[in-house]
Amino acid sequence: MKTDVVVVGGGGSGMAAAVGAATAGARVVLLEKNNNLGGTTARSIGSITATQTRYQAREGISDSPAEHYRDMELFTKDLPRPDNDVLRRVLTENVPETVRWLGSMGVEFLGPLEEPPHQKRRMHAVLPNSRAYIFHLEREARRRGVEIITSARAKRLVQTDGRVTAVEFEQPGKPVQTVHASATVLAAGDYAGGFDMKGALISDAVARTEAVNPSNTGDGLQMAIEVGARIINGDLFGGGARFVPPPQPSWISRIPPSAWLMRLVSLALRHSPKSVVRRFVMGFLTTVMVPSHELFAAGAILVNRRGQRFADETRGMSFDLAYQPGGVAYIVFDGALAEKFSRWPHYVSTAPGIAYAYVEDYEKNRPDLVRTAPTLAGLAELIGADPEKLARAVAEYNPPEAAGTDRPDPFERKHRVRLAAGPYYALGPVKNYINYTDGGLAVNERHEVLDAHDRPIPGLFAAGSNGQGGLLLKGHGHHLGWAFTSGRLAGRNAALKSRRPGTQTASVDAA
Repeated sequence: MKTDVVVVGGGGSGMAAAVGAATAGARVVLLEKNNNLGGTTARSIGSITATQTRYQAREGISDSPAEHYRDMELFTKDLPRPDNDVLRRVLTENVPETVRWLGSMGVEFLGPLEEPPHQKRRMHAVLPNSRAYIFHLEREARRRGVEIITSARAKRLVQTDGRVTAVEFEQPGKPVQTVHASATVLAAGDYAGGFDMKGALISDAVARTEAVNPSNTGDGLQMAIEVGARIINGDLFGGGARFVPPPQPSWISRIPPSAWLMRLVSLALRHSPKSVVRRFVMGFLTTVMVPSHELFAAGAILVNRRGQRFADETRGMSFDLAYQPGGVAYIVFDGALAEKFSRWPHYVSTAPGIAYAYVEDYEKNRPDLVRTAPTLAGLAELIGADPEKLARAVAEYNPPEAAGTDRPDPFERKHRVRLAAGPYYALGPVKNYINYTDGGLAVNERHEVLDAHDRPIPGLFAAGSNGQGGLLLKGHGHHLGWAFTSGRLAGRNAALKSRRPGTQTASVDAA
């Protein structure tokens, strides 16, 4: 016997697809390769950008999907490739309902928040953190009878007369098994953790760079390519230097995401002083924030664990970091810079519209990342570096004191601000991380996967990053908005395609 819809992937897009298909009346089996559900969604900051929400209405904000559609172009106007206008319209016109849909399951948000160049406040931050999405989606999926199989890695799509009719998967210690289905939804995440795919589509340095979600190895994309699908924008990705995770989860991350509790939290935050809201938000944002480029432009340098500089820190993402010992580095600056980056408008890191983090915020919320000493030798000891190499790195970086003396930077950094005197600071370790890859399968507006001739591959749908289809998702809140929206719609469309007379029961067969 066969199920109606099989979903590959138990992150945000996969869970949304499973609930969407089950809500439309389909029997659903969901395969998740990891022991637990969550995917990249559970590791994200958790914001969704949408219009016409009850949160906007409460603030008296008049907004529309058409305005959202136009503002998305402000994020991508300098990117030398076209957007997928059809899918952008699918996102902006349907994400308002997605926010309402999530809210009906118990998801609560803080907001709406500002994020330029959006011309209106439309970013919504989930409470208490991104785990809430999976908590509520899993509960809804199980309530609707979705069969969830974890530790199940999908390996191959099976075709019959050109139609995708089954998914083969593996579980530890078991023979290969097969789920037969009338429709399949691929929602297995990107290839940020796929060494070979990143090397082939982007570069060797990016291939060596750790992924925020290392289990995203491109399985869904590879299976789809084997049946004739194609990837659009395979070379696009988001990433850069980021502070390593804390040794222990923050207290905020342990708050249960129950609906009634989050409603109370939302109400309390709306009527609390900004200082209280800021402290709450900082408790989890300092675990995911990235250092500001302004910190380097103002004079900070980047050294590896030996104490050596290895690149021009102002170039943006330093791919050279991938080749340093352990792939880690420290941001080094002096007391004058620490004083400067202790108040607005100079911040160490930011999440637009939510909070700005200063040196004191890291000292309070992430003391594991902050080291300070009166001398460079003392600082070197604290970070485990060679004192002579660190001293030499600073000396070679510092511009000459005497006017007219020409001593260029070893890495051709054009603007240098002298690191003059202690106390000296080191923030880190930092590592380069790939947050996401933006290559996705070509799909149509119904989220059907397309072949090389832009014809739908029968029985195959894709959502989230698997079904990004050339859509450019720059700016906070668009990746998650697309994950849930495309998942919800792909699941529903797969269910409608799979409907036929008779009652069926989901089954899993050994191959």
